[in-house]
Amino acid sequence: MATLLEVKDLRTEFRTQDGIVHAVNGVTFSVDEGETLGLVGESGCGKSVSMLSVMRLIPIPPGRIASGQVFFQGRDLLKVDDEEIRSVRGNKIAMVFQDPMTSLNPVLTIGTQIGEALELHLGMTKEQARKRSIDLLKMVGIPEAEGRLDDYPHQFSGGMRQRVMIAMALSCSPQLLIADEPTTALDVTIQAQITDIVKRLKKELGMAIIWITHDLGVIAGLADRINVMYAGFVIESASNRELFANPLHPYTLGLLGSIPRLDETHKAKLTPIEGLPPDLIDMPKGCPFYARCRFRTEKCANENPPLGLVAVRHWVACWNWQDVQKSRAATTASKQ
Repeated sequence: MATLLEVKDLRTEFRTQDGIVHAVNGVTFSVDEGETLGLVGESGCGKSVSMLSVMRLIPIPPGRIASGQVFFQGRDLLKVDDEEIRSVRGNKIAMVFQDPMTSLNPVLTIGTQIGEALELHLGMTKEQARKRSIDLLKMVGIPEAEGRLDDYPHQFSGGMRQRVMIAMALSCSPQLLIADEPTTALDVTIQAQITDIVKRLKKELGMAIIWITHDLGVIAGLADRINVMYAGFVIESASNRELFANPLHPYTLGLLGSIPRLDETHKAKLTPIEGLPPDLIDMPKGCPFYARCRFRTEKCANENPPLGLVAVRHWVACWNWQDVQKSRAATTASKQ
């Protein structure tokens, strides 16, 4: 498949009274047409900031995209003018945010907000936009769509508001949908409904998806490929099946160890990751995971490992990934 989005050495920082926060530190990845890429990691690791940088939605100041390239359909989105990037946002690349209540305008009807993008990007009349909006609400499973078009955001439940946000994002049939933790604030049953809607619409529309989450359980059933982020770096990247079967970074191993398992025959304890992430103002010289890692060596304290290819389409940023692999094999053998 052809590459749709290619991000190279993306670095984003924020100036604060305490110093410069290094939020994204040389992130490189690509997304193919029709592919779903999962972006996972704990809060503050740079997932959302990297995607806001791609969309050029970083507030300037205090934020700044320090360096990098973002190629979409042959154009570097970091170099195009403001008018051109506005023609891309909401049209060719759309984004669904975590909290729909703060993303929707509380004083405008749902129909007005969906129709705005249709009129702006597709040149539809108000009547055409209204008909299309009704179709979109039906597509995302909102009952009595025509009657609800004139309702305001506060008249919808949390799950229904998120469906409206998805309808808005899909209004112009984007080639890439960025979903920034769209199910975090919802209960488990609604989460399942939202993820099922996105999976169904991906098949119907053929779009690519970047799904941002801290929940590996959610991404397991969605993504084709997963990038694990930590302290603004991509520290492991592999296919969905490969990452869950053969995690090679100590942080990825820790994330998987903190997920409740229903298929365990013994009473397995959840294993927390001890310690705290590094200070993004005063970044460590070596590996950012050094202070929390049980596989660390002196080299890890002095040199930050690059993201290197260690297996077929499996990259990891760790000097001691082979020790991680051996430890996993020994643990698996002891359970059998």
